[in-house]
Amino acid sequence: MLREAAEEINGPGGGSFGWLVQARVNRLPAPNVPRPDRHFMKLRRILVLTSLSAAFCALALAPALAQERLNARQVAALVQSFYDQSTSFTADFNQQQYTKVHDRTERANGRVVFEKPGKMRWDYAAPNGQVFVSDGETLLVYQPPDEGERHGQLIERAINEHQLPQAFSFLTGTGRLDRDFRFRLLNAQREGFRNGYVLELRPREPTPQYERVLFFVRIVERGEQQAGVVQRVLIIDSSGNRNRFDFRNMRFPGDIPDSRFRYRPPAGTRRVRP
Repeated sequence: MLREAAEEINGPGGGSFGWLVQARVNRLPAPNVPRPDRHFMKLRRILVLTSLSAAFCALALAPALAQERLNARQVAALVQSFYDQSTSFTADFNQQQYTKVHDRTERANGRVVFEKPGKMRWDYAAPNGQVFVSDGETLLVYQPPDEGERHGQLIERAINEHQLPQAFSFLTGTGRLDRDFRFRLLNAQREGFRNGYVLELRPREPTPQYERVLFFVRIVERGEQQAGVVQRVLIIDSSGNRNRFDFRNMRFPGDIPDSRFRYRPPAGTRRVRP
């Protein structure tokens, strides 16, 4: 189910859903038969138009009906059970980080890797260049030098002192949605995620790292199986700052070498332990 879900969300080459089957209809030569009268043709056109209208109405109503089928607890259960099947996860990401006090949005992108239990690595593309690495116990954050500086700095923190490990605990295997959060569904269309679900999670134990997290979930179906795939995560803190991650090219590769979660900064890097 992991591979199939990734194929549907990513599609061939990262495009449209991969499970949609397009049928090609070849036209056959029309047999030499008498033409039907005008009344019959008119009746047939009416029936065809009526059938098409009904089909389009069914397609338009399908997402709404699907959304009514699942409540917040069911969506959370599908997300948890899907990621419980995986030991690792990789994806490309786009990030939008909004700082309310400055009314400023910064954008970045890169590649992320998760492995259970507790391991993760975020490699930011240039010009950002930051690296976040966790071995399951300690989080290292490398910040490249600012303009005019020769060396960057490496910040070492406990894993529970940073926003990212806390918000993504469902991917690192260190948290459970039903145990650690209270949740409800928001209006997906209002949140700009039509045909999906937006699951709002609030931690049962208050944390200074964030106030709530929104999961933008796509329900993938394969026969009788369903999976809740998180395509976007939005982290919101008590000051109104917003940190959004959109994932694409998602993969579930299995074991990842431990060396991937070790990091050696460039020579001359200052080490900081808050």
